[in-house]
Amino acid sequence: MKNIFIALAALAALALSACSTMKAGWDYDPSVSFTQYKTYAWVAQKSDSTNYHLDGLMDQRVREAVNTQLVAKGMTLVDAKDADVLVNYFTKVDKKINVDTFNSNFGYSPYYGPGWGWGGNMQTQTTVREYEVGTLIIDFVDNKTSKLVWRGSVVDTIRDKNTPEERVKIINEAVASVMANYPPKPDAK
Repeated sequence: MKNIFIALAALAALALSACSTMKAGWDYDPSVSFTQYKTYAWVAQKSDSTNYHLDGLMDQRVREAVNTQLVAKGMTLVDAKDADVLVNYFTKVDKKINVDTFNSNFGYSPYYGPGWGWGGNMQTQTTVREYEVGTLIIDFVDNKTSKLVWRGSVVDTIRDKNTPEERVKIINEAVASVMANYPPKPDAK
């Protein structure tokens, strides 16, 4: 349950991004014919009823965004036993560090001493900024073979202080960017 809590916290963080720096990607099994998949179901979440579910709102937002995308692609949500594919998502957060160094105050210095004259008084300023990058991964597993057939992901820098409406919009944009290549389009030759 601790992993679910961490994953939902990461998802919440992903949804808190304000500016679109999203990078989406995907991979799939080229031997699979995706036209066979007409129905889907969500992987059943294992839950421990004794723990408090911290961010059910974010879970609802992701599921609703994925459902919207799949219905628009002609798929139908059914019970897991009847589904062609099972859908699941994961989230993670990575901490990154950005180091910038700036040289400033080039030019003329009227003061006598070291750095006097043109080109003197160079100052260097270094700033270090820690930030978080959130990743949302969506998987499709063939229900008959239990093999992963498609995986999409989106990565974005996390920012906070968004309204619930902004979080919904960001999640919808993230899921739409991931689902842009489902079903996969074969390369034109």
